[in-house]
Amino acid sequence: MTGSSPTILALDFDGVICDGLIEYFEVAWLTYCRIWSPVDNTPPDDLPLRFYRLRPVIETGWEMPVLIKALIDGIPETSILQEWAKITPQILSAYNLQSQTIAVQLDNLRDEWIKTDLEGWLNLHRFYPGVVERMKITLAGETKIYIVTTKEGRFVERLLAREGVNLPPGVIFGKEVKRPKYETLRELIGKAAEKPVKLWFVEDRLKTLQLVQQQTDLKDVELFLADWGYNTQTERKAAQIHPTIRLLSLSQFTKNFAAWQ
Repeated sequence: MTGSSPTILALDFDGVICDGLIEYFEVAWLTYCRIWSPVDNTPPDDLPLRFYRLRPVIETGWEMPVLIKALIDGIPETSILQEWAKITPQILSAYNLQSQTIAVQLDNLRDEWIKTDLEGWLNLHRFYPGVVERMKITLAGETKIYIVTTKEGRFVERLLAREGVNLPPGVIFGKEVKRPKYETLRELIGKAAEKPVKLWFVEDRLKTLQLVQQQTDLKDVELFLADWGYNTQTERKAAQIHPTIRLLSLSQFTKNFAAWQ
């Protein structure tokens, strides 16, 4: 059974602490327009909600404008959910595109936006209800919080600071570290002053948790799938029956650690 509380709480950011769906869609749409040059630069009214529903299929950012292309081309949502790994290379091949090219376009557009309107860009991010308050309570206690995310650390710090969550230096491991999350967790355990380490990791991607679970030296890490994040019903069901991954609800997360069991 899970202990009463962790000594280290490692949290993903997007999909656990912060909801960036609006920003994701806006940047993805701009990139789609840059690549495919549609006649109308205004997205169809129903497109954002359809994109939000399918966001869990995205593993890396360059896929987002490709998802929009798939929706514009009329590929059924059920097919996208079940066969996304087959659909993406088909679209890339059909338009003679490379994933790296799309990634550069997307990153450049995002950087342009941040440089010209940082506050506007930050305002597109929303925090999940009760999460900020729970983080503040945890920070006031003995458990150490670390952020392990694929978002750039400087933006994570800025977004949290706006909510009054001022983390100490060196606890945000963002996109800039360029390594798998399980390696960061390994480092946190290795450098922890207090032994033994009880590390709990909350993530919204089941595949990321499964990769941690496959590391034999990380077998004692408690793994939680955030059911409010960017995951599918199939993934949530898989977590429910998984022997070492727990499905965590937002209401549980915002309570004390005993409620997580």
